[in-house]
Amino acid sequence: MIRFDHASKRYPPGIDALADVSFTVGKGELVTVGGHSGAGKSTLLKLIAGIERPTSGAVLVNGQNVGSLKRKAMPYLRRNLGLVFQDQKLLFDRNAFDNVMLPLAITGFPPAEAKRRVQAALDKVGLLDRQKAMPVMLSGGEQQRLALARAVVGRPNILLADEPTAHLDAETAADVARTFLEFRDVGVTVLIATYDDSLFGAPRRLTLHHGRLQ
Repeated sequence: MIRFDHASKRYPPGIDALADVSFTVGKGELVTVGGHSGAGKSTLLKLIAGIERPTSGAVLVNGQNVGSLKRKAMPYLRRNLGLVFQDQKLLFDRNAFDNVMLPLAITGFPPAEAKRRVQAALDKVGLLDRQKAMPVMLSGGEQQRLALARAVVGRPNILLADEPTAHLDAETAADVARTFLEFRDVGVTVLIATYDDSLFGAPRRLTLHHGRLQ
Protein backbone atom coordinates (compact mmCIF):
# COMPACT_ATOMS: atom_id res chain seq x y z
CA MET A 1 0.00 0.00 0.00
CA ILE A 2 2.78 2.45 1.04
CA ARG A 3 6.46 1.66 0.67
CA PHE A 4 9.55 3.81 1.24
CA ASP A 5 12.68 2.33 -0.33
CA HIS A 6 15.80 4.19 0.88
CA ALA A 7 13.96 7.47 0.33
CA SER A 8 15.69 10.78 1.09
CA LYS A 9 14.61 14.39 0.77
CA ARG A 10 17.14 17.23 0.72
CA TYR A 11 16.21 20.91 0.68
CA PRO A 12 18.58 23.72 -0.31
CA PRO A 13 21.17 24.50 0.90
CA GLY A 14 21.88 20.86 1.72
CA ILE A 15 19.36 20.28 4.53
CA ASP A 16 18.37 16.62 4.87
CA ALA A 17 14.71 16.46 5.94
CA LEU A 18 14.67 12.68 5.44
CA ALA A 19 17.64 10.37 4.99
CA ASP A 20 17.62 6.76 3.72
CA VAL A 21 14.12 5.94 5.05
CA SER A 22 12.68 2.48 4.36
CA PHE A 23 9.41 1.00 5.66
CA THR A 24 6.15 -0.53 4.47
CA VAL A 25 2.58 0.12 5.59
CA GLY A 26 0.03 -2.54 4.70
CA LYS A 27 -3.62 -2.24 3.71
CA GLY A 28 -5.89 -1.39 6.63
CA GLU A 29 -3.00 -0.68 8.99
CA LEU A 30 -2.89 2.34 11.32
CA VAL A 31 0.64 3.65 11.87
CA THR A 32 1.77 6.71 13.81
CA VAL A 33 4.88 8.74 13.00
CA GLY A 34 6.61 10.37 15.95
CA GLY A 35 9.72 12.41 16.57
CA HIS A 36 10.91 15.80 17.71
CA SER A 37 9.91 19.05 16.00
CA GLY A 38 11.71 19.16 12.66
CA ALA A 39 12.31 15.40 12.62
CA GLY A 40 10.76 15.05 9.16
CA LYS A 41 7.22 13.90 9.97
CA SER A 42 5.44 16.41 7.74
CA THR A 43 7.93 15.85 4.91
CA LEU A 44 7.24 12.12 5.05
CA LEU A 45 3.50 12.71 4.60
CA LYS A 46 4.11 15.19 1.78
CA LEU A 47 6.19 12.60 -0.10
CA ILE A 48 3.32 10.11 0.08
CA ALA A 49 0.86 12.70 -1.25
CA GLY A 50 3.21 13.82 -4.03
CA ILE A 51 3.37 17.35 -2.61
CA GLU A 52 7.13 16.80 -2.45
CA ARG A 53 9.26 14.34 -4.41
CA PRO A 54 12.18 12.34 -3.02
CA THR A 55 15.69 13.50 -3.83
CA SER A 56 16.78 9.87 -3.98
CA GLY A 57 15.24 6.46 -3.39
CA ALA A 58 11.59 5.68 -4.05
CA VAL A 59 8.16 6.22 -2.51
CA LEU A 60 5.49 3.85 -3.78
CA VAL A 61 1.77 4.31 -3.13
CA ASN A 62 -0.66 1.66 -4.37
CA GLY A 63 2.15 0.31 -6.53
CA GLN A 64 2.89 3.67 -8.17
CA ASN A 65 6.29 5.34 -7.86
CA VAL A 66 5.21 8.81 -6.74
CA GLY A 67 8.53 10.41 -7.57
CA SER A 68 8.30 9.44 -11.25
CA LEU A 69 4.65 10.40 -11.82
CA LYS A 70 3.98 13.19 -14.30
CA ARG A 71 2.21 16.27 -12.97
CA LYS A 72 -1.00 15.43 -14.85
CA ALA A 73 -1.13 12.03 -13.11
CA MET A 74 -1.04 13.51 -9.60
CA PRO A 75 -4.82 14.18 -9.35
CA TYR A 76 -5.48 10.49 -10.03
CA LEU A 77 -3.05 9.49 -7.26
CA ARG A 78 -4.66 11.88 -4.80
CA ARG A 79 -8.18 10.59 -5.47
CA ASN A 80 -7.18 7.60 -3.35
CA LEU A 81 -5.70 9.79 -0.60
CA GLY A 82 -7.40 11.73 2.16
CA LEU A 83 -5.30 14.56 3.61
CA VAL A 84 -5.85 16.25 6.98
CA PHE A 85 -3.45 19.17 7.38
CA GLN A 86 -2.35 20.65 10.70
CA ASP A 87 -3.85 24.04 9.82
CA GLN A 88 -7.02 22.40 8.37
CA LYS A 89 -7.14 24.69 5.30
CA LEU A 90 -10.89 25.24 5.64
CA LEU A 91 -12.65 27.84 3.49
CA PHE A 92 -14.14 30.31 5.95
CA ASP A 93 -16.42 31.91 3.36
CA ARG A 94 -18.29 28.61 2.81
CA ASN A 95 -20.42 26.58 5.16
CA ALA A 96 -19.58 23.09 6.40
CA PHE A 97 -21.50 21.35 3.60
CA ASP A 98 -19.75 23.37 0.89
CA ASN A 99 -16.32 22.79 2.45
CA VAL A 100 -16.83 19.04 2.22
CA MET A 101 -18.38 19.31 -1.24
CA LEU A 102 -15.33 21.10 -2.69
CA PRO A 103 -13.19 18.05 -3.68
CA LEU A 104 -16.18 16.35 -5.30
CA ALA A 105 -17.07 19.52 -7.22
CA ILE A 106 -13.50 19.78 -8.49
CA THR A 107 -13.54 16.20 -9.78
CA GLY A 108 -16.96 16.64 -11.44
CA PHE A 109 -19.08 14.27 -9.32
CA PRO A 110 -22.78 14.15 -10.31
CA PRO A 111 -24.59 16.58 -7.96
CA ALA A 112 -27.08 14.09 -6.46
CA GLU A 113 -24.39 11.51 -5.67
CA ALA A 114 -22.06 14.25 -4.37
CA LYS A 115 -24.77 15.49 -1.98
CA ARG A 116 -25.27 11.96 -0.62
CA ARG A 117 -21.54 11.52 -0.09
CA VAL A 118 -21.15 14.87 1.64
CA GLN A 119 -23.99 14.18 4.04
CA ALA A 120 -22.67 10.67 4.74
CA ALA A 121 -19.20 12.07 5.50
CA LEU A 122 -20.62 14.75 7.80
CA ASP A 123 -22.76 12.14 9.55
CA LYS A 124 -19.70 9.91 10.03
CA VAL A 125 -17.88 12.66 11.96
CA GLY A 126 -20.97 13.81 13.87
CA LEU A 127 -21.55 17.08 12.03
CA LEU A 128 -24.62 16.38 9.92
CA ASP A 129 -26.73 18.72 12.04
CA ARG A 130 -24.10 21.46 11.57
CA GLN A 131 -23.89 21.26 7.77
CA LYS A 132 -25.12 24.83 7.25
CA ALA A 133 -22.79 26.32 9.90
CA MET A 134 -19.88 28.49 8.84
CA PRO A 135 -16.46 27.27 10.09
CA VAL A 136 -16.11 30.29 12.40
CA MET A 137 -19.21 29.04 14.25
CA LEU A 138 -17.60 25.65 14.94
CA SER A 139 -15.36 24.75 17.87
CA GLY A 140 -11.76 23.70 17.30
CA GLY A 141 -12.71 20.04 17.56
CA GLU A 142 -15.62 20.49 15.15
CA GLN A 143 -13.34 22.24 12.66
CA GLN A 144 -10.92 19.33 12.85
CA ARG A 145 -13.75 16.85 12.28
CA LEU A 146 -14.94 18.98 9.35
CA ALA A 147 -11.45 18.75 7.83
CA LEU A 148 -11.61 14.99 8.32
CA ALA A 149 -15.01 14.78 6.61
CA ARG A 150 -13.60 16.66 3.61
CA ALA A 151 -10.61 14.28 3.53
CA VAL A 152 -12.76 11.14 3.41
CA VAL A 153 -15.70 12.29 1.27
CA GLY A 154 -14.00 10.82 -1.81
CA ARG A 155 -13.76 7.47 0.01
CA PRO A 156 -9.97 7.17 -0.17
CA ASN A 157 -8.16 3.98 0.72
CA ILE A 158 -5.33 5.91 2.43
CA LEU A 159 -5.81 8.62 5.05
CA LEU A 160 -2.88 10.90 6.02
CA ALA A 161 -3.04 13.28 8.97
CA ASP A 162 -0.52 15.79 10.31
CA GLU A 163 -1.00 16.38 14.07
CA PRO A 164 -4.81 16.05 13.90
CA THR A 165 -5.23 16.25 17.69
CA ALA A 166 -2.83 19.12 18.35
CA HIS A 167 -4.26 22.15 20.20
CA LEU A 168 -7.40 20.21 21.22
CA ASP A 169 -8.49 19.54 24.79
CA ALA A 170 -8.13 15.96 26.01
CA GLU A 171 -11.78 14.97 25.52
CA THR A 172 -12.01 16.42 22.02
CA ALA A 173 -8.66 14.91 21.01
CA ALA A 174 -9.85 11.48 22.14
CA ASP A 175 -13.06 11.92 20.14
CA VAL A 176 -11.14 12.85 16.98
CA ALA A 177 -8.77 9.91 17.50
CA ARG A 178 -11.71 7.49 17.80
CA THR A 179 -12.94 8.66 14.41
CA PHE A 180 -9.58 7.78 12.82
CA LEU A 181 -9.77 4.34 14.44
CA GLU A 182 -13.23 3.83 12.95
CA PHE A 183 -11.85 4.45 9.47
CA ARG A 184 -9.04 1.96 10.17
CA ASP A 185 -11.67 -0.56 11.24
CA VAL A 186 -13.37 -0.41 7.82
CA GLY A 187 -10.13 -1.07 5.94
CA VAL A 188 -8.70 2.41 5.36
CA THR A 189 -4.91 2.64 5.70
CA VAL A 190 -4.15 5.44 8.19
CA LEU A 191 -0.83 7.20 8.73
CA ILE A 192 -0.76 9.89 11.43
CA ALA A 193 2.07 12.25 12.40
CA THR A 194 1.58 12.86 16.11
CA TYR A 195 3.36 13.58 19.37
CA ASP A 196 0.79 11.53 21.30
CA ASP A 197 0.13 8.10 19.82
CA SER A 198 -1.49 6.89 23.07
CA LEU A 199 -4.76 8.32 21.75
CA PHE A 200 -4.77 5.74 18.95
CA GLY A 201 -4.65 2.59 21.08
CA ALA A 202 -1.46 0.62 20.59
CA PRO A 203 -0.53 1.35 16.99
CA ARG A 204 2.65 0.48 15.19
CA ARG A 205 4.93 3.50 15.58
CA LEU A 206 7.64 4.91 13.33
CA THR A 207 10.03 7.29 15.09
CA LEU A 208 12.12 9.84 13.20
CA HIS A 209 15.22 11.54 14.57
CA HIS A 210 16.75 14.25 12.40
CA GLY A 211 15.27 12.65 9.29
CA ARG A 212 16.27 9.07 10.04
CA LEU A 213 14.13 6.20 11.28
CA GLN A 214 15.11 4.98 14.73
